[in-house]
Amino acid sequence: MGLATAGAAFDDGDDRLTRDRGPRTAKNVILVVGDGLSIAAREAARLHFVGQDGELEMDQLRYAGWTHTDSADPDDAVTDSAAAATAFATGVRTYNGAVAVDLEGDPVRTLLEDAKELRKATGLVTTAQVTDATPAAFGSHVADRGAQTEIARQLIEVTKPDVILGGGEDWWYPVGDPGAYPDDPEDRRPEVSKSTIGNLVTRAEQSGWDYVRDAEELQATDSDRILGLFANEEMFEQEPEGQGDEYAPVVPLRTMTEKALDVLSRDRHGFFLMVEEEAIDEMAHNNNAPRTLQSTQALDETVALIRDFAAEHRGTLVVVVGDHETGGMHIENVDPADETGDPENASEAVLQSLEDGPFPIADSELEFVIDWTTGGHTGAATPLTAEGPGAERLARVQDSTNVHDVLLDVMDR
Repeated sequence: MGLATAGAAFDDGDDRLTRDRGPRTAKNVILVVGDGLSIAAREAARLHFVGQDGELEMDQLRYAGWTHTDSADPDDAVTDSAAAATAFATGVRTYNGAVAVDLEGDPVRTLLEDAKELRKATGLVTTAQVTDATPAAFGSHVADRGAQTEIARQLIEVTKPDVILGGGEDWWYPVGDPGAYPDDPEDRRPEVSKSTIGNLVTRAEQSGWDYVRDAEELQATDSDRILGLFANEEMFEQEPEGQGDEYAPVVPLRTMTEKALDVLSRDRHGFFLMVEEEAIDEMAHNNNAPRTLQSTQALDETVALIRDFAAEHRGTLVVVVGDHETGGMHIENVDPADETGDPENASEAVLQSLEDGPFPIADSELEFVIDWTTGGHTGAATPLTAEGPGAERLARVQDSTNVHDVLLDVMDR
């Protein structure tokens, strides 16, 4: 099947300068996706970590807007991560579970593939499996997001990003070969090697990627092509609070991103990089407010690094956006008489955490609580902030597909 062409980006004329008198085209494009990142999550992190008079790094980008998140699924009104990422990656709305394919299941060209055609370096960085829905939508085409071994194969044999960093080594090794991270069949979601098409790590090495397994190996490599797998599955443990939950990636998101920027910026044509923090979504699914805040802070620390890079590399567009909202998070006053939620329909795990907190507001004697309305996704719009060439075109109410259209249009030719 050939690749379908996404809808054309809107044309803002032949003016080579944006309204902020910067370049119209971007040599480097960095898309930062907070999976499940809502306006409430950003505000809760702001209050808790920098206070009422402060701003997160992601909120200091010059332009702000928001995106509608609804997919084109015929049965569900609310998107999943695969359809949401496909909209960003291809400019096409599709059904839930689809990875860079349209409603008919036909492949649609992605921003990563467009960047490679422009001879740019490309990279995918995530705290999820590198074959999970969001990175997969930029580097593969499958009808079902569950086909993670096939996604891995396409990454190294078809789309070939220069840098691939994250978790999910179980999808790269065959049954019986545990890889660097031991199989754990006793895990609630059994973590065991499961590739059905052989050892894909070996195939990646044979094709020119330097394979690294921990922070030391990542720091030591000077290769221009790196595959790093740093966990069996996700790089964290998503559970309700106090039930085995953990956010302590073997290699932090900031460290992975720093290496990716170092490698990709060597290319004289520039680069496209997608960076994702997955734990925001997974912790919100478990109504785990402390871990949601912790992972949002990790994302913001990564954005600080990216902003520093952009300041030193003129012509870099930075976009930070959530793919959808998770958990129906609300920020409320501390009130022992107010325990809202839907106990009748909540699972036992979620019921224990319908209201989390209190959490202190930085530089204040005030506190707040976080209330949850669901353990799933919601249809809320998500905030977007951006800076760099073309960023002002994202300062609007828009469909998520417009993010793709603008990024594609401003990539330096």
